[in-house]
Amino acid sequence: MPDTAPTLPSTKRARSGPNVVAKCRAGARVDLAKYDPAETFGWEKEPAKAELAVEQAQLAELVLKLYAEEQAGLLVVFQAVDAGGKGGTIRTVFGGLDPAAVNVSAFGVPSREEIAHDYLWRIHAHAPRRGTISVFDRSHYEDVLVVRVKHLAPEPVWKRRYGHIRDWERMLTDEGIRIVKFFLNTSKEEQRERFQDRIDDPDERWKFRLGDLDDRALWNDYQAAFQAALRETSTGSAPWYVVPGDRKWVRNLVVARILRHHLEAIDPQWPPAQDDIDGLIVE
Repeated sequence: MPDTAPTLPSTKRARSGPNVVAKCRAGARVDLAKYDPAETFGWEKEPAKAELAVEQAQLAELVLKLYAEEQAGLLVVFQAVDAGGKGGTIRTVFGGLDPAAVNVSAFGVPSREEIAHDYLWRIHAHAPRRGTISVFDRSHYEDVLVVRVKHLAPEPVWKRRYGHIRDWERMLTDEGIRIVKFFLNTSKEEQRERFQDRIDDPDERWKFRLGDLDDRALWNDYQAAFQAALRETSTGSAPWYVVPGDRKWVRNLVVARILRHHLEAIDPQWPPAQDDIDGLIVE
């Protein structure tokens, strides 16, 4: 699969030019401080929303072709801090796509049955079949993120998992599954505001747990863990993208545009019609 990236507009504030959200280079050091969570790329809100609608229409056709052809699949991974916008991005970008072709899996604390197996067991069961898209809201990366930060496993254990993950993802790509991974880069201040909004809104309070504040206190540790995961597991065939997460309208358009880029690279086609139905009249 080609190691290319979609074109995004650049601005003077975009510290890495047009590819500020593009692929983390395999093995290269990642410093999240160099990525602006509030980046707009010179876009304005209302035109960006209109452009998102155009992207979604193109995505809808590509996904239908992918589903009809059944030759390739797509795995889309979302990781972020708490309140980082994973669910909102998934609802917005994937909401208008054919539900038969899109499966969303949210991975929380593993069950007793899942803990009894290897850590990839529960993940592999949700990998996409050819013709479909699997979307992961959190993923196998929790086993090198929360496991690392909260010392749920010794360092030698979680460190060797980077290699496991690269091998597992390479196996999927060898089998015709394209992989795209998004880190929604949200600032600590934006997280604070979203937490407060959840607390203040009775209809949103169910999303908030006091334990979220315990994780927030470990912000720097999580940032280090994210940086290591991006560095160790971004590859040409399973790239990580760092997406500005503070402005939802920017985040959604960036994700949609990158997804379209990868679906166009798959280039799904309508299957040929049966030869013996040309001119057929249904009575």
